[in-house]
Amino acid sequence: MRRAGGEQAYIDSVQATLQYQTGRIAFPDGLGSITVSAGFRCLDAKQSDYVLTKLWGNPNGETLGMLFPADRGPLDDNNWAFAIEYDPSGYVKDDAAEIDYDDLLKEMQDDTEAGNPDREAAGYERILLVGWAAKPFYDAKLNVLHWAKELRFSGSESTTLNYNVRLLGRKGVLNLNAIGNMPQLSEIRSTIPSVIRSVEFAKGQQYMDFDPKVDEVAAYGIGGLVAGKVLAKVGAFALVAKFWKIILAVVAAGWAAIRRFFGGSNSHDE
Repeated sequence: MRRAGGEQAYIDSVQATLQYQTGRIAFPDGLGSITVSAGFRCLDAKQSDYVLTKLWGNPNGETLGMLFPADRGPLDDNNWAFAIEYDPSGYVKDDAAEIDYDDLLKEMQDDTEAGNPDREAAGYERILLVGWAAKPFYDAKLNVLHWAKELRFSGSESTTLNYNVRLLGRKGVLNLNAIGNMPQLSEIRSTIPSVIRSVEFAKGQQYMDFDPKVDEVAAYGIGGLVAGKVLAKVGAFALVAKFWKIILAVVAAGWAAIRRFFGGSNSHDE
């Protein structure tokens, strides 16, 4: 849907500055690569940081890039994207067979609720973890874990979708976090197989290359990845969908409204 007048001109001008890549793209430090699959296009780390922090209002962090559907940019309607990160916290032991995901969900819901007072004190909204949008699944042959959460922010009638893909490596985990809305669940879910195939660790960095004599073991297993107790950035990315919608709503109201929105408070910064 095209927006009216100056609003669409602003969106078009911002998105025209982005330079997307396709084909094979190497990650830094010999970590691995992504071969952008059909229907996607990729932003490099610098542009992705600009999108996450400046356009979407996300707290500062480190990213390897972002993967967008080929027909949508960061300010388009019905937008979603995978944010790509690497967590070098060690080799994650495969303890998937020991996990009861229903019990884990209850624990995560309790932890989310317990953290809400601190979120409010920091100027953010309360979050309700509604439940699994897609129950965790671990592929032991590929050493890949993926799942989706449905979240609701206080004051919002709609819910946010946070679809997580984790590729386990020798010394850490490649994280692909898709941020969207619940109606986009089937679209995002349908891309998961191709996205998993598109990303790979380099030889020597793969899960099978683990050497217990020299390599560090992560302080958490599969359950810890899902719970997000160590990977706190998962919670930060869950905020993205909320913030970019607020920013666009303000753009729609005009630049005077933008000044009112940002001029009196910095509560959305960390």
